[in-house]
Amino acid sequence: MKKFTMSFLAVASLAFLNIDEAKAQSNHTVKEGESLYKIGQQYGVAVQSLKEMNERNSNLIMVGEVLQIPESISEAEKDLLARLVRAEAQGEPYAGKVAVATVVLNRVQHTDFPDTITEVIQEVTPSGHYAFTPYMNGEINKPADAESKAAVNEALAFDGQGQGSIFFYNPQTATNHWNATRTETITIGKHVFSK
Repeated sequence: MKKFTMSFLAVASLAFLNIDEAKAQSNHTVKEGESLYKIGQQYGVAVQSLKEMNERNSNLIMVGEVLQIPESISEAEKDLLARLVRAEAQGEPYAGKVAVATVVLNRVQHTDFPDTITEVIQEVTPSGHYAFTPYMNGEINKPADAESKAAVNEALAFDGQGQGSIFFYNPQTATNHWNATRTETITIGKHVFSK
């Protein structure tokens, strides 16, 4: 029984060490030249979430200060979103890739769409089509490139600060032009974004 107790205590101690390690990974010490936006990009979290978690009303941070980093989306969802960005915005400027990722994030927050990134990307529309062509044609299964991954982190950091785009399309290749009836927010590259 004594051996069992000692073994249990050793395992429990390791578990507590892992919990402390996880907490340590959720902190960030501010370095020279950093901003909340840069830190948000690094961790893939919204600046607004950083401000809320650290009880801030402004964007002011000080070198050496320790910030708590809120939980972000899962690595699996980041990867899925980055693969969608690569498939939808390949050949588009970087800003267009950020905007595509932002559309998905905006849909997650919008009452007319599903509540998770995965559900938004896999959504089947009332007409029976997938909301995103790359999910239907298999392009989403190709790995994301570094620029698409960076665009996802930037969109996550920017979350909640855009123009509210929930749609995008390429007017040169679209077969259904109902998007043209929506309120246009911005055009980047060949994509028109709207809400």
